[in-house]
Amino acid sequence: MKPTPPASARSGSDNQLLIHALTSATHSPLTALTRRIADAGCSLAESRVATIGNEVSIMLLANGAWDALAKLETALNKLARDENLRLSHYRTAPREPNSHLLPYMVEIISADRPGIVARIVEFFSQQGISVEQLHSTRYLAMQTGAEMFQAQFTIGIPADVHIAALRDDFLELCDGMNLDAIMDPVKF
Repeated sequence: MKPTPPASARSGSDNQLLIHALTSATHSPLTALTRRIADAGCSLAESRVATIGNEVSIMLLANGAWDALAKLETALNKLARDENLRLSHYRTAPREPNSHLLPYMVEIISADRPGIVARIVEFFSQQGISVEQLHSTRYLAMQTGAEMFQAQFTIGIPADVHIAALRDDFLELCDGMNLDAIMDPVKF
């Protein structure tokens, strides 16, 4: 078995830098960040942008040769200083493909109350199921004005898990919490 080469010796696609920026939604640094990635000779592998409250959260995954990432790190440090951004970055490795995980979408809607996400995440964790993505929001029901909660989870279910039994247990939990929920396979 060959040992894994050090990060500095990896090919261009194996060198990655995870970048996270938080700032006011009115001053989004998305253009500046993507420009720095391109100027350093790196590619943008993945990105997530979300406005939460009055803030914007930007997560970017850049990849490139180790020296291009070093150039990008220097440019990001200068950008954070000059623009007074809350910015962090660090080197990471590509995620190993996990073909034994089945992607499922879970959606929950209910009257808003504390602890819903915590209890659902705890349930999945106890089952050995990974939460790959989570989006939740509160809103007022149009007809009644009631405070409502909605969450969408993308989860990775190990292939050896009995789906029907998992779905039954999950829906029983949701019934006990008075949540309206569905769990369906992700369709691409």
